[in-house]
Amino acid sequence: MGWWHSLWGSNTTDDPLQKLDPKLREYLEKESPVRYPTTAEQQQQQQQSQSPSPYPQKTEHGQQQPHESAVPKESQFQDGRYAHLWKNYRPLAEIEAETKSDQEKIMDVLEGYKERKSQIGKAALENCALEQVDWRSCMSNPNFTERFTMCRAQIKKFERCYNMQTRLLKSLGYLSTADRSPEVEEDIQMHADSMYHKFLQQEAEIEAAKTEGRPIPKFEPLLAKKPLVGIPAPEFELSLEQQQLLKTRLEKVDEIDRPAEEQAFRAELRAKAELDGRIRGIWNQQAEERKARQEAGQATTWDRVMNVVRGDNEKR
Repeated sequence: MGWWHSLWGSNTTDDPLQKLDPKLREYLEKESPVRYPTTAEQQQQQQQSQSPSPYPQKTEHGQQQPHESAVPKESQFQDGRYAHLWKNYRPLAEIEAETKSDQEKIMDVLEGYKERKSQIGKAALENCALEQVDWRSCMSNPNFTERFTMCRAQIKKFERCYNMQTRLLKSLGYLSTADRSPEVEEDIQMHADSMYHKFLQQEAEIEAAKTEGRPIPKFEPLLAKKPLVGIPAPEFELSLEQQQLLKTRLEKVDEIDRPAEEQAFRAELRAKAELDGRIRGIWNQQAEERKARQEAGQATTWDRVMNVVRGDNEKR
């Protein structure tokens, strides 16, 4: 009957003691130093090996092993393979940061500030995509009225959307910190777009109330006093010069746009204050390093020149 089992794939041969007499089998299991696993035991072992344990493994002392990878995130194999090759690994950004000069560090801070302003403009353009489509459609295939006015209504609609979206993004703290995930930044961008359309809806209701002679409805302010996310620097009182500049900027916009303009102005001041603080931190680190070299008797000519320049600036 061996051919029958070979056709149907029977696993009776997995247990070498299965065909023996029960008494002989019991005697062999008791006296034989080699223990043959039965079919039930093999199935149980396979199930235990295939099903992952829901509990973390414990060491001999009963402490749970943390599920931390032995290799950095740059490794393609996060299961711990080739961990000895990654033992002394350091990220390239960390090495470059140590080898950069002070001037390069300051330039990186300034470039980051400029990049933030550029990214805010790009996000505002993305939120105003429909207004851009209307403008381009008008320019490519205008009717008689649009040709006569040179698409003035579409241009004005796009400009207002771009300016308002920029104000909202600044007010909500878009790209205000460098250690925030892209998902959070995208949520802020979407929230700014939804706030803008809600603002347009409220404006339409106000215009309809004026046209129909009804009382003007009152709405809750869309912008809170604080940004959507944590601000990088605490609130501060505006100086007289800043108050005058804010007053001048508010006079140039419509009354309904002034709350957003004020919040955007304060957000710009916070960003500039953060930029100033980071640059001052680099300068202070330079001063400490020059002082350490001077105390060790290793001061250079450039250190003496910088001490004179910084001393004159502090007196001023």
